[in-house]
Parts: sequence; structure tokens; C-alpha cells
Amino acid sequence: MLEELSKYENLGTPGYFFELFNQFRAHNNKWTVRGVNEYFYNRVIDDRLTFDGCLPFLYSLEIIKKKGDGNLLIDSSFFLYSKNNKDLITGLLERLFSKIENDDIFNKIFTSENISYDIINRCVQIKNSAFLFQYSNFKQFLIDFLFLLPYHDYEIKKLKINQKYRNLFDLKILPEIKKKKIGIDSLYKRLEEKRLNGEMAEDFVLNFEKIRLGKEKKVERISDYDVSAGYDIISFESSESFEPDRFIEVKCYTQNPDFYWTRNEIDVAKIKKGKYFIYLVDKNSIDKKKYHPIIIKNPYDNIFKNKRWSKRIEKYFINKVD
Repeated sequence: MLEELSKYENLGTPGYFFELFNQFRAHNNKWTVRGVNEYFYNRVIDDRLTFDGCLPFLYSLEIIKKKGDGNLLIDSSFFLYSKNNKDLITGLLERLFSKIENDDIFNKIFTSENISYDIINRCVQIKNSAFLFQYSNFKQFLIDFLFLLPYHDYEIKKLKINQKYRNLFDLKILPEIKKKKIGIDSLYKRLEEKRLNGEMAEDFVLNFEKIRLGKEKKVERISDYDVSAGYDIISFESSESFEPDRFIEVKCYTQNPDFYWTRNEIDVAKIKKGKYFIYLVDKNSIDKKKYHPIIIKNPYDNIFKNKRWSKRIEKYFINKVD
């Protein structure tokens, strides 16, 4: 879909589509390609003069169908969304993400490598470069429809995902990103089981923190968005904390509290010191009432540099030096 649409300059703006659907109403839900082109010829809408990709975009979403005689038929159910700009934007985005989830280009843009979490602005973000020049029209569409928001600081080469559409992102895009992390070969079944155990433990800690702090604090799991953060959950030391100051790495275990700790997680723990925590969650006790995980503050000092915890190196990074 995006490959086919990449040849067009403009895929549409809210103002264009709002006027288009209003004109369809005026034409009793039927119009011609020629009529649309003549109506919008030499018009400036949302600071745009070219609307070459707007109808092809709607064809792709099956909102409008083009008949052989040049007549256009609109999906009448979509008029429910086109009463105002807000509903129109939401409706088009929902239809877009429902239709595009299996698109190869879309799945190369929205990957875990391109997605991260901005802890300062408390939002999910995507690299500007993820879209490549060839698909800049799609990026501009998402900006025009307020799904992506540029940073005020142009030195930041990323785009924020609008908090208004965070639920839409989590529902339509995030599941596909998570699927791509998991291989389809049977060799990866153990990894998949480990991942599910990890997610279960993270769910437990997320709820544990919400109960500990109360409803006034927004505790968030960021492991779905940012694989390089070095921790899974951002929380607060207490209800008096203004900014997130408890960064939690969740480890799930059975029987003995052992776990793997990556080089990146260790480095982040070293930097954040007393603000970094490891929560060790016993899989077999997770459903018990009043179960309390093992909580370790400043694990760089209290685990990594502590002789009471044994460590075993299982991998070496090998690099040839000339």
C-alpha cells in the first residue's frame, strides 16, 4: 500500500477530506473523479495546492470506490466520522491502521529499533529517519493528522506519538511490533515462554506499584516501546515525587532468585544508582495474596559489587584488534 502511494506528493489533510466528504453529501453520496478534480483545482487547503494522492489514498482504505464509468461511491458508514474534524481525524487513523498492519513498508517503519520512550515528555517516540525520503508523504500525513508531533527543538531527530492516540498506537501498532520480536521457528519456543513470563511479572509489578503509590501517580511500563532503556517500568519513590525517580528492571524467576543482567542494564544501574531498582518476581508465588517481590535498590552496589551474590560470565564479546 505505502509503496504504491509513495509516488504521490500529498496523501491528504484534515481540511481537504472534511470538505470532500461534505461535497459528497451535497452530491447524494455520488460524485465523479472529474468533478472532484475540478472542484479542488487551484484551491489552497491547509497550505497545500496539490492533492494528487488523496483519492488513491481513500481507494486504498476502501472508503471510496471508483467505478468503471468514472463515478465514485463512498462508504456511507464513514459519514459518521466526518461531522467534524476531530471525529474525521480519528476515523481516518483507525481505518488506516486497520488496513495497513500487514504492509511491508509500514512494518519496516514501525519497529522496535525505531521506537523508544521519552521519559522527560512521558511519550513514545519514533526516529525521523525511520520513514526514509521515499515515504515522507506518509510521515507528513501522520503529522497533518496529529498522530505524530514534532519536537519544538529541531535538534531532536525524532517525532512524538500524540498522547491522544496512544491507545490507538497500543491497540493497532504495538502488537505487530511485539510479534516481530519473536521468531516463528520452533527453536524460539523457549524464548517465547520466557518472554510471556517476563510480561506476566511486569504486569504484576505495574499493579504492585500502582497500589503502593495510589491513583495520583501514573506508573508506566516502557519495555514495550524502548528496548534499550535498561529498565522496564518508570515509577515514583513516593506520592510526593514530581518526576519519575524509581526506575525498575523486572526479573522473573522460579525456585531460586537468579536472573540474567545485561551489560546495558548494568550500565544504566551504575548511572542511576539509588534511583534504579530490581524487582525479583517469583512466578510460582505471583497469584498469592499479599505476595511481595524481592526489591533491590541500587543493585549495582548491592548486587554487582556485592560478594553475597555469585556471578558467572556466560558470554564474551570478541573483537579482532589489528
